[in-house]
Amino acid sequence: MSPVAVGGPALFIGTDTDYVALVRPELDPADPGVRQAAAQAGVPPEEFAGAGDTWAVLIEHDGEGGGFELPGVRDAEPADFAERLRAELVAATGGPFTVDGGALLRLDARPAGTAMDDAGTDGDAGGGAEAYVFTAHVTPPDDPSDDAGTPLTVETGPLPVAGLLADLDTFLGSLA
Repeated sequence: MSPVAVGGPALFIGTDTDYVALVRPELDPADPGVRQAAAQAGVPPEEFAGAGDTWAVLIEHDGEGGGFELPGVRDAEPADFAERLRAELVAATGGPFTVDGGALLRLDARPAGTAMDDAGTDGDAGGGAEAYVFTAHVTPPDDPSDDAGTPLTVETGPLPVAGLLADLDTFLGSLA
């Protein structure tokens, strides 16, 4: 675990072991962990923390994690993806659906029946399915120096609709 506290908007779709996340990490130059890491790197804390304006995709699947940066992506693009996912969840009648995030990310959703949320309730949002399983198709940008660009697939466990809608609202609120 890193001693550096990271803030910023983040949308995690999945479980502790299998997920895809859109994040825009923000480091606080005044944080003691950031100051220590900057000193070790030989740079000022403000330089180490950076601008905090670079989006990234993080993935975890079967204990293997990774991710990649999305230079040039503005807040509007992840917000649009989250809004479309939210609209699909609200409009869903219990059937499968897809949310296309462009060349880098596509989510295929299928109903999973009942899933338990963190409070131990069934997570029913009242419309179609109470829970969905997502298959995230992630294609990192091309990078000839490694195996980036190789498509990855991550399947989540069942996620309660009500919990995911709350997470989407929190994420969208952090971008407002």
